Amino acid sequence: MAAAAARSKVVSTLRQLQAGAGSCPCHSHAHSHTPTSSSFSSLLKYGRQYASGNESTDYAFEMAASNIRFGPGVTREIGMDLNNIKAKKVAVYTDSNIAKLHPLKAVIESLEQNKVNYVLYDTVRVEPTDTSFKSAIEFARQHNPDAFVAVGGGSVMDTCKAASLYSSHPDADFLDFVNAPIGKGLPIRKALKPLIAVPTTAGTGSETTGTAIFDYEPLHTKTGIAHRALKPYLGIVDPDNTRSMPAQVHASSGLDVLCHALESYTALPYNERSPRPADPILRPAYQGSNPISDVWSLHALRMVVKYLPRAYKDPEDLEAQQQMLLASTFAGIGFGNAGVHLCHGLSYPISGLNKNYHHPGYKVDHALVPHGVSVSLTSPSVFRFTAASCPDRHIDAAAAFGADPAHIKPTTAGDVLAEKLTAFLEVLDVPNGLKGLGFDSSMIPQLVEGALPQERVTRLAPTRAPAAEQLAKIFENSMTNY
Repeated sequence: MAAAAARSKVVSTLRQLQAGAGSCPCHSHAHSHTPTSSSFSSLLKYGRQYASGNESTDYAFEMAASNIRFGPGVTREIGMDLNNIKAKKVAVYTDSNIAKLHPLKAVIESLEQNKVNYVLYDTVRVEPTDTSFKSAIEFARQHNPDAFVAVGGGSVMDTCKAASLYSSHPDADFLDFVNAPIGKGLPIRKALKPLIAVPTTAGTGSETTGTAIFDYEPLHTKTGIAHRALKPYLGIVDPDNTRSMPAQVHASSGLDVLCHALESYTALPYNERSPRPADPILRPAYQGSNPISDVWSLHALRMVVKYLPRAYKDPEDLEAQQQMLLASTFAGIGFGNAGVHLCHGLSYPISGLNKNYHHPGYKVDHALVPHGVSVSLTSPSVFRFTAASCPDRHIDAAAAFGADPAHIKPTTAGDVLAEKLTAFLEVLDVPNGLKGLGFDSSMIPQLVEGALPQERVTRLAPTRAPAAEQLAKIFENSMTNY
């Protein structure tokens, strides 16, 4: 009787674990809310898709992410972390706005309490450029720190990554590590100094990734540096550090999370990406969709749909703010290994060609389209365009917005998802398409010209890299959304 009772208890426990698995991003099925027989068939289908491949395409994928520490008030531990790695001189990077706020004060207080020697660079440019990167690099080369701390949003974290990289390569030309075709895209073969990232926005996920994005001024477009060696040693994800975000910053940074999740989930599968690398160090950080990234990306998407409107509408909704910060990190793990595609590739010339638009909520002295806004404005048109290549994935995404997948045909998946995205953008008071930023159809040739060099990401679209005529059509359809 005792043995039978024990077996019954074990079976009951296993059933409870199985029933609860759907809410856990580590153990839940990536393509459905409940473990039905049809969802397991879907899982097997995706497994077979990933199991295929040929000798000209890749056959493996890698997972790389920073160590992450999450918790309210956890910033206070950073001084101990730096002592634990025996840092003797630390370069702290931030921007002029964060320099006046709680997050930097908490970091400095911890450094001083733990007697950590530091120097401060507090003039990081929001939406950095090659010029601003070079200024931050020069600061690092002058002071020669043995560790770095980034306190801010994606602009600060990306700038700090660049400073760390080039201070460890004093003889490198700036374009050596910049993504091809703008730069040489050389692999990073030296170990970099440890970098601790303290995000103050719930958006970029840069605390988890090996990417650093900037405006390349000579071509009026964005590009970046991407390599696993750039990822931070530690990301300190503290909900207290996002309390000071204005509503518009909540919205725009959250839209970046949205597109990270959507693009990585719908990206070209890793084993359809070519060429197959001759050396593992040449395998790109953005590898294409894969079974592990899928889990994090789809879960992050569901979180954004649920919590971003709340975080935007109510500055006192601490639960929503905390969940968006987690969503940003989850999506960072997803896209940091799978990559992004057309929304990001098309956003770079949108930001680079902007001369006059200043987005509300940002205290800067230059024209600015926040990154999350620039990636979101083309999203309805992008996913109408990509849906035919992987309709099941687009149906999953539409379901995350509340659509009934049983009533979505493969042929209508793109339209349904685009309609859901358009309604979501309107709730967040996003400008009405590119015309809301001051663009018109006469600028489409310049936008296309700026998007074409972004093949590192555009070729990860499930359609692969679109032709110029297709890009022009997406831009034209993005002039107005509502």
